[in-house]
Amino acid sequence: MITVQACLNGARDTGVPITPEQLAADAAACVAEGAESLHLHVRDRTGAESLEPEDVAATLAAVRRAAPGVEISLSTGLWITPRRYELVAAWDETPELVSLNLSEDGWQRLAALLTERGIGIEAGLATTEDAEALTRSELAPYRVLVEVEGGVADAAAIDEVLDRAGHAAPRLHHGYGAATWAVLEAAKARGHDVRIGLEDTLELPDGAPASGNAELVRYCLNGS
Repeated sequence: MITVQACLNGARDTGVPITPEQLAADAAACVAEGAESLHLHVRDRTGAESLEPEDVAATLAAVRRAAPGVEISLSTGLWITPRRYELVAAWDETPELVSLNLSEDGWQRLAALLTERGIGIEAGLATTEDAEALTRSELAPYRVLVEVEGGVADAAAIDEVLDRAGHAAPRLHHGYGAATWAVLEAAKARGHDVRIGLEDTLELPDGAPASGNAELVRYCLNGS
């Protein structure tokens, strides 16, 4: 069975859930539609992205109350803060997973810390160069994120690098903007897990505006 991960907010400033309460409500709605995994970007009281321990703890507590037992993945994007290593090291409450972009400086050091803390890693690959870096490393991620700005051909090129190396970690594909749905359909046809939500696209497959994350999950799973 294909796993669908709901990506609730991303770095968008408007039109997405921001507060712990909003994220919790959206999480519950997406799980009700069949999402088995949640990816989100923690925010502070001003709405800015945050890796501060108190913000992470508050968000995890709210989402776990609303969607008990569902795995939660947090972003660790380097744009959030140059202090990400120190902040992750200070987390009192930890998620099941974090996404870690292999295009970013310092990913190896953070990966070692995450492994030491028992936090699963979703290795984010945006290019074939990222994929090559993963195959040369000793990192054993929980899953690989094939996340392309382009389209199906770019995702297939990353898959080819991983296939050639015999990389065994499960793969979760997602796209951005207009390419999102084509990337997802191609991934599902190959048996890969997929991600959908307002972080990646604001539109349904026919170009109509999505009412929210739950509708995007429903369309991804059921086509309507």
